[in-house]
Amino acid sequence: MRIILYTGKGGVGKTSVAAATAVKSAEKGLKTLVVSTDPAHSLGDSLDIKLSPEPAMIKENLWAQEIDSTHEVEKGWGKVQEYLTALFTAKTVKDITTEELTIFPGIEDLLSLLRILNYYNEKTFDVIIIDCAPTGETLALLSFPDMLRWWMDKLFPLKRKALKFVKPVVEPLLGVPMPSDNVMGEIEKIYSQLDEMRKILSDRSITSVRIVVNPEKMVIKEAQRSFTYLNIYDFNIDAIVVNRVIPESVTDEYFKVWKDIQSKYKQTIIDSFSPLPIYYAPLFENEIVGMEMLERMGEEVFKEQDPIAISYNSRTQQIVKDGSEYVFSIYMPFTDKKDLSLNQKGEELIIRAGSVKRNISLPKTLANLTVKGAKFEEEILKIRFGGESNE
Repeated sequence: MRIILYTGKGGVGKTSVAAATAVKSAEKGLKTLVVSTDPAHSLGDSLDIKLSPEPAMIKENLWAQEIDSTHEVEKGWGKVQEYLTALFTAKTVKDITTEELTIFPGIEDLLSLLRILNYYNEKTFDVIIIDCAPTGETLALLSFPDMLRWWMDKLFPLKRKALKFVKPVVEPLLGVPMPSDNVMGEIEKIYSQLDEMRKILSDRSITSVRIVVNPEKMVIKEAQRSFTYLNIYDFNIDAIVVNRVIPESVTDEYFKVWKDIQSKYKQTIIDSFSPLPIYYAPLFENEIVGMEMLERMGEEVFKEQDPIAISYNSRTQQIVKDGSEYVFSIYMPFTDKKDLSLNQKGEELIIRAGSVKRNISLPKTLANLTVKGAKFEEEILKIRFGGESNE
């Protein structure tokens, strides 16, 4: 199975690009599912079809689905939801719908992963294309299994054992139900599934992430940050898709300034993400709604290339801890050591390679540290961080 996640800043056109990729994949004869994990679903609008919480067949080899948290909770969160409902109603919280109370922020991410894992294990589809929520939520989605690991490994076994002894005493005293062993067992099962999903998402032969950007300053800045974070988690980013590029054929004077601005930022995108493949989608004369427009977009973006092939598979950035310091490694091919220079400005790392300047937005792990040294070998620039920032 092949899994492709599309992410990027809100409003860049992730949904259209994801749906267009799915249409192209289905045309190749591959059983393809395009699924939206964004609570503010727009996939159905893009396809111009009303979607349900279950996969709906759109055309030959193509299915679409919008994950619905309430529906997923009922299917895969049963015992835990029953316990939470009992907990809330025990203290007469009856004026709020308990069903809604038991759907916490972030649970959509968790349930989306569990559903995708089911498809993977059942081999239901050949390709799954995920239209993710905006960047921040996507990073939360992908890091969810790691966030739970420490608690589950260190504290969960102790808490589960302790509950067996304190439950008969605490329940009558507090007047609220304590989680049963079955509830704790379901939590453990969910964690085990998430851990399995983490391995699938980080398997570079199965999963890749594609970042959708517009040729605009703020969008590129956010893409740079997410690019660094995704590499920290060792996910494979195999392409950048630049959406809404004004075509050269547009000669109207009104668009001249915009074309000049886009030209500058297109070069910034190349400088920022090279050597990743970069695909371009034009600003169309019509909305990207319906199968015909999605087919057009797919043709423009991928042309004769395979839309679901792994376009790139090499770690471009990596951070490892070395004692009390961190080493930030950046893959920089075709670079001569004597042409390299390095500078840190606040939360940005500025790297020059000849006439090319590259600004990298540092993750929080490194933003408050200072550069202690750097070396360049085997096409990898290794920058050592330590101590507190002077700025």
